Amino acid sequence: MGLLQRAIEAEGIPTIGITLQKEVTKKVKPPRALYLHYPFGHPLGEACAVKQQRTILLDALQALETMTEPGTILEPGYLWRRHRFE
Repeated sequence: MGLLQRAIEAEGIPTIGITLQKEVTKKVKPPRALYLHYPFGHPLGEACAVKQQRTILLDALQALETMTEPGTILEPGYLWRRHRFE
C-alpha cells in the first residue's frame, strides 16, 4: 500500500493508510499511516460499530492535515473491544 501511496502523493494528492501491521508499515515507509492494534480483517473496528468506524475515519482525515513528517505512523491508542466511542 505504501508504494501506491507514494505514487499518488507524487501527483499532489495527500494520502493516509490505515494499518494493522506496524512493523511492516515501518519497512514500507508510506507517507502517512494510522496504526490500530486491532485483529486482521478489522481495520476500521468492529462490524456495525458506526461511532467507532466514524471516529477512526475522522482521525485519519484529521491526520492528513497534521502529519507533515514523511513516514509518520500515528497511534491513537484505541483498544479492541475496550474503548468506548461516544
